[in-house]
Amino acid sequence: MATIKPGQYVELAYTLYTVGPDGQKELVHTVEPSKPETFIYGVTPGLVEGLATYLDGKAQGDKFDISIPAEKGFLYNPDDVVTLPIDIFTDEEGQIDTDRIFKGAKLPMVTADGYQITGEVKEMTAENITMDFNHPLVGKDLHFDGEILTVRDATPEEIQPYFASACGGGCGGCGGGSCGSEEGGCCGGCK
Repeated sequence: MATIKPGQYVELAYTLYTVGPDGQKELVHTVEPSKPETFIYGVTPGLVEGLATYLDGKAQGDKFDISIPAEKGFLYNPDDVVTLPIDIFTDEEGQIDTDRIFKGAKLPMVTADGYQITGEVKEMTAENITMDFNHPLVGKDLHFDGEILTVRDATPEEIQPYFASACGGGCGGCGGGSCGSEEGGCCGGCK
């Protein structure tokens, strides 16, 4: 039976919770077996460190019920805070829709590669808007409860997009096309 190691294609179904200081769990995201989280272990970027460490060596059919401290979860990246020119946000008349764009607003944006990401408006000036694209679960303790559905060798076609990304073409995605939620799954969301 195949075990999870670098280069293996993996499918997971799970429920993700945040864990408060009192130990109280709050549901964040559920990945159903019919639409599993998919990734190439050791290749797909963004897998939560604590989950990646736990999964190493596990096999198809293994269940997991693990808590991950914030420092092994979604990490803050200062490079994910960017300042953009105000004209990106204006209409044909040079106006900003202040009902939609304001400090604290969460706005969907599209990367140069065509992927949708969500950022929070942190600051607005007459010339620029500063946005934070860090994962919304940065700094939170996490709990994953789920099952490993599939472990097999990845095909060259499944691995190839990640090498194209490293060479400046394409984008490796964020866990195989099944992230679906801006809050994301174990891969860290669609960033």
